[in-house]
Order: sequence, then structure tokens, then C-alpha cells
Amino acid sequence: MNRKLAIFVGAGLLVALALAFLVSPEASSSPDGLEKVATDEGFIDEARDHDLADSPLADYGVEGVDDERLSTGLAGVLGVAVTFVVMGGLLLLVRVANGRRSPGGPEPEPGAG
Repeated sequence: MNRKLAIFVGAGLLVALALAFLVSPEASSSPDGLEKVATDEGFIDEARDHDLADSPLADYGVEGVDDERLSTGLAGVLGVAVTFVVMGGLLLLVRVANGRRSPGGPEPEPGAG
């Protein structure tokens, strides 16, 4: 990866992490659209928890962190980090699949392959 692209990606990652930590605790606590419709139409009592309801990051927070704002901010940061790692891995797989053997290696010759 060239230097300018690395700086751009790094700066974007820092902005995303800062926004996730600082802005996510300010998100509305009002019910989302689906929950509101379920309440309005009278079938909210039929709702049941999904299989991951007991996971460490359930309900937009980090289990074990008592401060709600900190818990929500950390969950946002973890979400950004996991997304960045997964997408970075997929990008590397695509690059290798397209004939670039190493992430920092030279570009293949046009028409080679």
C-alpha cells in the first residue's frame, strides 16, 4: 500500500473510532421502527429474545461495564474494529485471488496470468 493511501485509511479509521466512541452514546433510546409498530399494533408481548441476547455485546453495550455511556462507546469501537479487520481480510483475499501474491508486492504485468 502506498504511503498516501495508508495515511488516508489510517485517518479514516481514527475518525470512525472517534465517532463510534463519542457519538454512539448519544443515539436515541426511543424504540426503533419495528419495535414501535409492534407496540402500536399490540403484538410486542409476543417478542422473544434472539440467540445472541446473552452475548457480551448485546443491547449496544459491553457486558461488565457499569457506566452506560462508556459501555455504549466501547461497543461502538469494538464494532468498528471488527468491521475493519474483517474487511481488511476480505480485501487481502481478493488481492491474492486476483494474482497479487503479497500485499506489498509489485503489480502483475498487464496481460500476465
